[in-house]
Amino acid sequence: MQENYMEQTGRIFDIQKFSTHDGPGIRTIVFLKGCVLRCRWCCNPESQSTKIEIMNQNGKLKTIGYDTTVREIIKTVVQDMPYYRRSGGGLTLSGGECLVQPDFSASLLRAAKENYGLSTAVESTACAPYETVQKLLPYLDWYLMDIKHTDPEKHKAFTGRDNALILENAKKLARDAKNLVIRVPVIPTFNDTPEEILSIARFAASLGTVRQLHLLPYHRLGYDKYVGLGREYGMGDVLPPDARKMAILKGVAESTGLEVQIGG
Repeated sequence: MQENYMEQTGRIFDIQKFSTHDGPGIRTIVFLKGCVLRCRWCCNPESQSTKIEIMNQNGKLKTIGYDTTVREIIKTVVQDMPYYRRSGGGLTLSGGECLVQPDFSASLLRAAKENYGLSTAVESTACAPYETVQKLLPYLDWYLMDIKHTDPEKHKAFTGRDNALILENAKKLARDAKNLVIRVPVIPTFNDTPEEILSIARFAASLGTVRQLHLLPYHRLGYDKYVGLGREYGMGDVLPPDARKMAILKGVAESTGLEVQIGG
Protein backbone atom coordinates (compact mmCIF):
# COMPACT_ATOMS: atom_id res chain seq x y z
CA MET A 1 0.00 0.00 0.00
CA GLN A 2 1.32 3.45 -0.87
CA GLU A 3 2.96 5.38 1.96
CA ASN A 4 0.82 8.48 1.47
CA TYR A 5 -2.24 6.34 2.03
CA MET A 6 -4.18 9.21 3.64
CA GLU A 7 -4.39 10.79 0.18
CA GLN A 8 -5.69 7.59 -1.44
CA THR A 9 -8.81 8.41 -3.45
CA GLY A 10 -11.97 6.37 -3.86
CA ARG A 11 -15.59 6.70 -4.85
CA ILE A 12 -18.39 6.62 -2.29
CA PHE A 13 -22.06 7.56 -2.34
CA ASP A 14 -22.99 8.07 1.30
CA ILE A 15 -21.78 8.32 4.89
CA GLN A 16 -24.26 7.29 7.58
CA LYS A 17 -23.74 8.12 11.25
CA PHE A 18 -25.14 6.54 14.42
CA SER A 19 -25.70 3.05 13.02
CA THR A 20 -26.21 0.31 15.59
CA HIS A 21 -26.77 -2.69 13.27
CA ASP A 22 -23.51 -2.94 11.35
CA GLY A 23 -21.00 -4.13 13.91
CA PRO A 24 -20.67 -3.59 17.67
CA GLY A 25 -21.54 -0.26 19.27
CA ILE A 26 -22.38 3.02 17.54
CA ARG A 27 -20.78 3.18 14.12
CA THR A 28 -20.28 5.37 11.08
CA ILE A 29 -20.86 3.54 7.79
CA VAL A 30 -19.09 4.55 4.60
CA PHE A 31 -20.91 3.28 1.50
CA LEU A 32 -18.58 2.58 -1.43
CA LYS A 33 -19.53 2.47 -5.09
CA GLY A 34 -19.28 -0.76 -7.05
CA CYS A 35 -20.39 -4.38 -6.68
CA VAL A 36 -19.70 -7.61 -8.56
CA LEU A 37 -23.14 -9.11 -7.79
CA ARG A 38 -26.55 -8.06 -9.06
CA CYS A 39 -28.87 -9.35 -6.36
CA ARG A 40 -32.51 -9.03 -7.37
CA TRP A 41 -33.45 -7.62 -3.96
CA CYS A 42 -30.54 -5.19 -3.55
CA CYS A 43 -31.71 -2.24 -1.42
CA ASN A 44 -28.85 -0.02 -2.65
CA PRO A 45 -29.04 -0.31 -6.46
CA GLU A 46 -27.19 3.00 -6.71
CA SER A 47 -24.17 1.18 -5.27
CA GLN A 48 -23.85 -1.44 -7.99
CA SER A 49 -22.10 0.59 -10.68
CA THR A 50 -18.78 2.30 -10.01
CA LYS A 51 -19.95 5.16 -12.25
CA ILE A 52 -21.40 8.41 -10.94
CA GLU A 53 -25.14 8.32 -11.64
CA ILE A 54 -28.18 10.58 -11.61
CA MET A 55 -31.23 9.44 -9.65
CA ASN A 56 -34.67 11.04 -9.60
CA GLN A 57 -35.55 11.45 -5.93
CA ASN A 58 -39.00 12.86 -5.24
CA GLY A 59 -38.96 14.80 -8.48
CA LYS A 60 -35.47 16.20 -7.97
CA LEU A 61 -32.35 14.95 -9.72
CA LYS A 62 -29.63 13.81 -7.34
CA THR A 63 -26.02 12.97 -8.19
CA ILE A 64 -25.05 9.59 -6.77
CA GLY A 65 -21.37 9.07 -6.10
CA TYR A 66 -18.37 11.33 -5.59
CA ASP A 67 -14.62 10.99 -5.32
CA THR A 68 -12.89 11.75 -2.06
CA THR A 69 -9.79 10.90 -0.03
CA VAL A 70 -9.15 8.80 3.02
CA ARG A 71 -8.19 11.96 4.89
CA GLU A 72 -11.51 13.66 4.17
CA ILE A 73 -13.58 10.64 5.17
CA ILE A 74 -11.68 10.04 8.40
CA LYS A 75 -12.15 13.71 9.28
CA THR A 76 -15.91 13.05 9.21
CA VAL A 77 -15.68 9.70 10.99
CA VAL A 78 -13.73 10.96 14.01
CA GLN A 79 -16.30 13.67 14.75
CA ASP A 80 -18.13 11.00 16.74
CA MET A 81 -15.19 9.70 18.79
CA PRO A 82 -17.00 10.11 22.15
CA TYR A 83 -19.77 7.77 20.96
CA TYR A 84 -17.28 5.16 19.76
CA ARG A 85 -15.41 5.21 23.04
CA ARG A 86 -18.55 4.76 25.14
CA SER A 87 -20.10 2.03 22.97
CA GLY A 88 -17.12 0.19 21.50
CA GLY A 89 -18.17 1.34 18.04
CA GLY A 90 -16.21 2.65 15.10
CA LEU A 91 -16.02 2.49 11.31
CA THR A 92 -17.86 0.09 9.00
CA LEU A 93 -17.37 -0.13 5.24
CA SER A 94 -20.37 -1.14 3.17
CA GLY A 95 -21.67 -0.62 -0.35
CA GLY A 96 -21.87 -2.01 -2.82
CA GLU A 97 -18.87 -4.18 -2.14
CA CYS A 98 -15.77 -2.61 -0.61
CA LEU A 99 -13.53 -5.22 -2.27
CA VAL A 100 -14.20 -3.53 -5.63
CA GLN A 101 -11.96 -0.72 -4.28
CA PRO A 102 -9.54 -2.77 -2.17
CA ASP A 103 -6.65 -0.32 -1.83
CA PHE A 104 -8.97 2.52 -0.85
CA SER A 105 -10.83 0.27 1.60
CA ALA A 106 -7.62 -0.97 3.18
CA SER A 107 -6.38 2.62 3.53
CA LEU A 108 -9.62 3.69 5.23
CA LEU A 109 -9.40 0.82 7.70
CA ARG A 110 -5.71 1.49 8.31
CA ALA A 111 -6.33 5.18 9.03
CA ALA A 112 -9.11 4.37 11.49
CA LYS A 113 -7.13 1.64 13.24
CA GLU A 114 -3.57 2.99 13.32
CA ASN A 115 -4.35 6.66 13.93
CA TYR A 116 -7.38 6.44 16.23
CA GLY A 117 -7.62 2.86 17.47
CA LEU A 118 -11.17 2.52 16.18
CA SER A 119 -13.08 -0.73 15.91
CA THR A 120 -13.28 -1.60 12.21
CA ALA A 121 -15.75 -3.72 10.25
CA VAL A 122 -16.77 -4.49 6.68
CA GLU A 123 -20.03 -5.78 5.25
CA SER A 124 -18.92 -7.92 2.33
CA THR A 125 -19.67 -10.99 0.25
CA ALA A 126 -15.93 -11.78 -0.08
CA CYS A 127 -16.57 -12.37 -3.79
CA ALA A 128 -13.03 -11.54 -4.90
CA PRO A 129 -9.66 -13.28 -5.17
CA TYR A 130 -8.45 -14.05 -1.67
CA GLU A 131 -5.31 -11.96 -2.19
CA THR A 132 -7.68 -8.99 -2.49
CA VAL A 133 -9.51 -9.92 0.71
CA GLN A 134 -6.17 -10.23 2.53
CA LYS A 135 -5.36 -6.57 1.91
CA LEU A 136 -8.01 -5.59 4.47
CA LEU A 137 -7.35 -8.14 7.19
CA PRO A 138 -4.41 -6.46 9.01
CA TYR A 139 -6.65 -3.50 9.88
CA LEU A 140 -9.97 -5.32 10.34
CA ASP A 141 -11.72 -6.40 13.54
CA TRP A 142 -15.07 -7.67 12.21
CA TYR A 143 -15.84 -9.32 8.89
CA LEU A 144 -19.64 -9.33 8.47
CA MET A 145 -19.96 -11.76 5.58
CA ASP A 146 -23.08 -12.31 3.50
CA ILE A 147 -23.78 -15.92 2.59
CA LYS A 148 -26.97 -15.98 0.59
CA HIS A 149 -27.33 -19.63 -0.45
CA THR A 150 -25.42 -22.90 -0.56
CA ASP A 151 -26.78 -23.97 -3.96
CA PRO A 152 -24.59 -22.55 -6.78
CA GLU A 153 -27.27 -22.55 -9.48
CA LYS A 154 -29.89 -20.79 -7.40
CA HIS A 155 -27.27 -18.32 -6.19
CA LYS A 156 -26.35 -17.52 -9.79
CA ALA A 157 -29.98 -17.17 -10.87
CA PHE A 158 -30.69 -14.52 -8.22
CA THR A 159 -27.33 -12.71 -7.99
CA GLY A 160 -25.65 -13.18 -11.38
CA ARG A 161 -22.79 -15.32 -10.07
CA ASP A 162 -22.39 -18.71 -8.46
CA ASN A 163 -21.14 -19.03 -4.89
CA ALA A 164 -18.01 -21.18 -5.27
CA LEU A 165 -15.55 -18.36 -4.59
CA ILE A 166 -17.66 -16.99 -1.74
CA LEU A 167 -17.85 -20.31 0.10
CA GLU A 168 -14.15 -21.02 -0.44
CA ASN A 169 -13.22 -17.59 0.92
CA ALA A 170 -15.50 -18.13 3.93
CA LYS A 171 -13.36 -21.12 4.89
CA LYS A 172 -10.19 -19.04 4.62
CA LEU A 173 -11.69 -16.13 6.55
CA ALA A 174 -12.75 -18.49 9.33
CA ARG A 175 -9.04 -19.19 9.72
CA ASP A 176 -7.65 -15.67 9.19
CA ALA A 177 -10.23 -13.06 10.28
CA LYS A 178 -10.25 -11.80 13.86
CA ASN A 179 -14.04 -12.10 14.04
CA LEU A 180 -16.23 -13.61 11.31
CA VAL A 181 -20.01 -13.18 11.49
CA ILE A 182 -22.24 -14.77 8.86
CA ARG A 183 -25.22 -12.71 7.71
CA VAL A 184 -28.07 -14.13 5.64
CA PRO A 185 -30.56 -11.93 3.80
CA VAL A 186 -33.80 -13.91 4.08
CA ILE A 187 -35.45 -13.56 0.68
CA PRO A 188 -38.86 -15.10 -0.14
CA THR A 189 -38.74 -17.30 -3.28
CA PHE A 190 -34.94 -17.52 -2.92
CA ASN A 191 -33.79 -18.89 0.43
CA ASP A 192 -36.61 -18.63 2.99
CA THR A 193 -37.38 -22.32 3.51
CA PRO A 194 -36.23 -24.11 6.68
CA GLU A 195 -34.15 -26.47 4.55
CA GLU A 196 -32.27 -23.64 2.84
CA ILE A 197 -31.57 -21.72 6.04
CA LEU A 198 -30.49 -24.94 7.77
CA SER A 199 -28.04 -25.63 4.95
CA ILE A 200 -26.47 -22.18 5.33
CA ALA A 201 -26.36 -22.50 9.12
CA ARG A 202 -24.71 -25.91 8.91
CA PHE A 203 -22.08 -24.52 6.58
CA ALA A 204 -21.44 -21.59 8.94
CA ALA A 205 -21.16 -23.93 11.94
CA SER A 206 -18.75 -26.18 10.01
CA LEU A 207 -16.30 -23.29 9.68
CA GLY A 208 -15.32 -23.82 13.29
CA THR A 209 -14.64 -20.25 14.41
CA VAL A 210 -18.03 -18.71 13.57
CA ARG A 211 -20.27 -18.16 16.58
CA GLN A 212 -22.87 -15.71 15.28
CA LEU A 213 -25.35 -15.88 12.43
CA HIS A 214 -27.65 -12.96 11.61
CA LEU A 215 -30.89 -13.42 9.68
CA LEU A 216 -31.74 -10.18 7.84
CA PRO A 217 -35.40 -10.08 6.74
CA TYR A 218 -36.06 -8.95 3.17
CA HIS A 219 -37.64 -5.51 2.81
CA ARG A 220 -38.76 -3.34 -0.08
CA LEU A 221 -37.22 -0.05 1.09
CA GLY A 222 -35.04 0.20 -2.00
CA TYR A 223 -37.94 0.01 -4.46
CA ASP A 224 -38.18 3.78 -5.03
CA LYS A 225 -34.49 3.89 -5.88
CA TYR A 226 -35.05 1.55 -8.83
CA VAL A 227 -37.82 3.85 -10.05
CA GLY A 228 -35.53 6.85 -9.64
CA LEU A 229 -32.76 5.15 -11.60
CA GLY A 230 -35.13 3.96 -14.32
CA ARG A 231 -34.51 0.30 -13.56
CA GLU A 232 -36.80 -2.68 -13.10
CA TYR A 233 -37.15 -4.02 -9.55
CA GLY A 234 -36.16 -7.69 -9.67
CA MET A 235 -38.43 -8.97 -6.88
CA GLY A 236 -41.73 -7.86 -8.38
CA ASP A 237 -44.51 -7.91 -5.77
CA VAL A 238 -42.82 -10.34 -3.37
CA LEU A 239 -43.66 -9.43 0.24
CA PRO A 240 -41.31 -9.55 3.25
CA PRO A 241 -41.38 -12.63 5.53
CA ASP A 242 -43.61 -12.26 8.58
CA ALA A 243 -42.48 -12.54 12.21
CA ARG A 244 -43.73 -16.12 12.51
CA LYS A 245 -41.68 -17.25 9.52
CA MET A 246 -38.58 -15.52 10.87
CA ALA A 247 -39.03 -17.15 14.28
CA ILE A 248 -39.23 -20.59 12.65
CA LEU A 249 -36.10 -19.96 10.62
CA LYS A 250 -34.27 -18.68 13.70
CA GLY A 251 -35.11 -21.88 15.55
CA VAL A 252 -33.90 -24.01 12.65
CA ALA A 253 -30.58 -22.15 12.48
CA GLU A 254 -30.10 -22.37 16.25
CA SER A 255 -30.28 -26.17 16.02
CA THR A 256 -26.70 -26.03 14.68
CA GLY A 257 -25.43 -24.53 17.92
CA LEU A 258 -24.86 -21.03 16.53
CA GLU A 259 -25.97 -17.86 18.28
CA VAL A 260 -28.67 -16.56 15.94
CA GLN A 261 -30.31 -13.17 15.87
CA ILE A 262 -32.85 -11.54 13.60
CA GLY A 263 -31.42 -8.32 12.20
CA GLY A 264 -27.84 -7.07 12.14
